[in-house]
Amino acid sequence: MKNLFRKVNRLASAALIAVSAWAGFGAVPHASAQPVVVVELFTSQGCYSCPPADEVLGKLAEYDDIVALSMHVDYWDYLGWRDTFAQRGFTERQYSYRNSMGERVVYTPQMIIQGVSPVTGSRGMSVKDAISQVRATPETAVLSIRETGTGLKGTISPQSGAGEATLFMAKYTRSQTVDIARGENGGKTLTYHNVVDMLSPLGTWSGREAREVDLPSPAQGEGIAIWLQKGRTGAILAAAKFER
Repeated sequence: MKNLFRKVNRLASAALIAVSAWAGFGAVPHASAQPVVVVELFTSQGCYSCPPADEVLGKLAEYDDIVALSMHVDYWDYLGWRDTFAQRGFTERQYSYRNSMGERVVYTPQMIIQGVSPVTGSRGMSVKDAISQVRATPETAVLSIRETGTGLKGTISPQSGAGEATLFMAKYTRSQTVDIARGENGGKTLTYHNVVDMLSPLGTWSGREAREVDLPSPAQGEGIAIWLQKGRTGAILAAAKFER
């Protein structure tokens, strides 16, 4: 029982440290001209150490210049609770990141910052530092999303030195609350942010031409994100999001 209390206290402390790290990150979350950074959180409802990272992602989701995406993996389902958001494709994406980065293992909660920086998602200061570091990289493309009379349009504007990249699109639900009945988080009610429902490549971009793509219009409480990425799990060149 004492070991259980120590584990709970450590988790509570981690959550406090992780979320408080964002107190000074930006005074006005929705007013920034900085390059947009993509943060992918690989998480699971069945992972006891994931809730602090889920909270960090919730803070990140408040910023206009951050595309914060929650991708639920399925490899913790054997512990007695099947993650209701998990997709095998997200597990495969995390394994692909592991291979491209030369890592030996995958784990949750892991965040991948801009396709190049792996960080433990519950370590708020490390996440904050990684975001600041990738912002120092010059932009090689600019992405934007605008609303038209018939839906959404995504626009790619090339800069210098982009090179060929894959255009990805994700549709996500901005907030979902789940009552977890079993597993390591059994008995808890947890809220998840920017839960990805669909992830799809939209084709290859040459790195030279301006281009427009039609995008689906999200419903209330949903969002659409697009980004340019080297290969399937390489460096991310540019990103944009549209939310309702």
